[in-house]
Amino acid sequence: MAKNDTVGNEQDANCTMGTNICDIRQLIDDVDNTILELINRRLNLAKKIGELKKDTGNQVVDSTRESEILKRLTARNKGPLNPNVLHHIFIDIIAAARAIQASQRVAYLGPEATFTHLAATSQFGYSVTYVPQPSIREIFSEVEKGACDYGVVPVENSVEGSVRHTLDLFFESDLFICAERYQPVSYDLLAQEVSLGVIQTVYAHSSALNQCRAWLNQYLPQAELKECSSSAFAVEQAKKQKAAAAIAGVGAAALFGLEAAASKIEDFSRPPTRFLVIGKERVRPSGKDKTSLMFALAHVPGALASALAPITQASINLLKIESRPTRHESWSHFFFIDLEGHIADGSIQQAMDMIRPHALYLKNLGSYPMLGQGV
Repeated sequence: MAKNDTVGNEQDANCTMGTNICDIRQLIDDVDNTILELINRRLNLAKKIGELKKDTGNQVVDSTRESEILKRLTARNKGPLNPNVLHHIFIDIIAAARAIQASQRVAYLGPEATFTHLAATSQFGYSVTYVPQPSIREIFSEVEKGACDYGVVPVENSVEGSVRHTLDLFFESDLFICAERYQPVSYDLLAQEVSLGVIQTVYAHSSALNQCRAWLNQYLPQAELKECSSSAFAVEQAKKQKAAAAIAGVGAAALFGLEAAASKIEDFSRPPTRFLVIGKERVRPSGKDKTSLMFALAHVPGALASALAPITQASINLLKIESRPTRHESWSHFFFIDLEGHIADGSIQQAMDMIRPHALYLKNLGSYPMLGQGV
């Protein structure tokens, strides 16, 4: 019997069931057709907006508007659609709308399948061109010279090397923070099949192997472990070999067309890594924003307390403070602070005016929609 005949017989059998599967499937097809029509209608409207943006000189990416869309839809969602799934669906729809308005190039700390890459796809979807870079400095450089429209850089809790260099580069750069993104530091075991019993070889970067060793010893004790130069190379090997698997970050399975044979296989959980989207444009207020500042102070007693006093006096929520040694011969440290609010807020502007006399150097790194660590 031909394969098509078998499929047809199965469908006929389903149609005779009491639940009337064929009728339900027809309703699903009708809904799918409507969804397709509505998505194309949305993209045509986005195209018109893109034409207006071009006439007025506005940027294509509007992270405030995109944040508003996701918040509104999440609030309207009655289920059973999972909020995280909703988020991913509309990130891709928004990305497709951006691609119609103008092609976008995004630089990230490569190669593919790094957590920076996964954070970038979470922010921009799959309709942009991603350009891997060997260093954070190169990401800044590509965006500054206009070769890329945006860059995605790690800034906290990264497993891919030091992120303090990111903060240092803001002193040299005129780029702004346009958005933030939190990416879970978690690993999946990716393979062509979900059965652990067929896996004989596991490919992974050395850091991933080290963080998942206890799980591998328990569930795949007979598998051969092979270190790779990158998670992307590991995934490529798993795609070529049916009895092989790769360890990569959560979310990489969809990116490379593999199955997650096991999820969250790391031995110890870690806090999400915070990433920043950097670009040349300032972001308008969203109603719930974060402003990042950097400043240098004289190395004298009470200098930091005097600089922070205006923030307390203005009842501004100080979200974070971090210090970094500076190479400037006259200054000892830079301070980086995150404040709740937008630079357009009168209270933050007033606080900056009061900080400025105490600071040897003061710079606004940008205001952008504030996200929770689960986003």
